[in-house]
Amino acid sequence: MTDLRELYQEVILDHNRNPRNFGPLDDHNRAAAGHNPLCGDQISVYLIVEDGRVADVHFDGNGCAISMASASLMTEMLKGRTEAEARALFDRFHAMVTGEGEGESEAGLAEDTDDEDAMRLAVLSGVREFPVRVKCATLAWHTFAAALDKTGQTVVTE
Repeated sequence: MTDLRELYQEVILDHNRNPRNFGPLDDHNRAAAGHNPLCGDQISVYLIVEDGRVADVHFDGNGCAISMASASLMTEMLKGRTEAEARALFDRFHAMVTGEGEGESEAGLAEDTDDEDAMRLAVLSGVREFPVRVKCATLAWHTFAAALDKTGQTVVTE
């Protein structure tokens, strides 16, 4: 278990130090902002949605390692997916990190999606032991959903 925990920490630190898809997306057609007042995380998510598919997704902002790593991983997972697939992955990820939903373990997430990428999201499953950190891990995802839905409101995790 220690080796697995160390691997998870390495993945989180790598995505925090070298976030993927970081920075504004100038030609985006959807965007949303998010804020976690408990730890000060702030994030913006930018999307290009074409023909019901997430053609591109970027984020920017600042926050803790979990928040930034989650946003980075999220962009890798959602790029190229249909809106329906993206929403389904959000639901399964949210259930995994909150402990809600029957059978939503890190293995269950990967099995349900039949997707190697989804297994990578399991690195964040440990946050369910720390409710305050769940808000860090899910901020980017909720912000993504707001961008997809074009709500025009800032997501707040309080």
